[in-house]
Amino acid sequence: MKTLFQTFLRFGALSLLLIIAAGITVRAQGGRLQMDSLDFLAAKASQTVNVNIDEKLLQLTAKFFGNGPDDQELKKVISGLKGVYVKSFEFANEGEYSAADIESIRRQLRDSSWSRIVGVVSKKDGEIEVYLMTNGNEITGLAVVAVEPKELTVVNIVGPVDLAKLATLEDQFGIPDLGIEVPAKAKPKN
Repeated sequence: MKTLFQTFLRFGALSLLLIIAAGITVRAQGGRLQMDSLDFLAAKASQTVNVNIDEKLLQLTAKFFGNGPDDQELKKVISGLKGVYVKSFEFANEGEYSAADIESIRRQLRDSSWSRIVGVVSKKDGEIEVYLMTNGNEITGLAVVAVEPKELTVVNIVGPVDLAKLATLEDQFGIPDLGIEVPAKAKPKN
């Protein structure tokens, strides 16, 4: 009886360690969305964009920027990022993909670590949702899901994101223009 109890105790402890390790692994991935479930849409799409830039490639890319102010600003923005991932599909006709096709992405975003900060729905143009993953006061991930009648785009930025500087990433690394307005610098009063 004592041996059975010891075996059960060891098995329980091992199971607990595996569960904890799995949780740590999920957290270690941070704000990275698993977007492979969308790959089948490439066969239906007339145009596909697939961007997978991990931290090492981001740092390597930053070395090739110039010394101009815009390049320096872009270097600052990407310096702490862990990755930029984009999947975008453009279709010839409406109805070539369904809401069920992107349910796996939305299911991940319903996780308690993500918060939806923007949700815009237009019967004519589609919808756009913006999600943030936070750790305390720090933004550790950003996800944008843009669903239009003939286009689907998912953008996932992993790592510390400064929303004020995010606009500098628009039209870079396959990230579409997200419509982020950058406030004009205050002009000095005379």
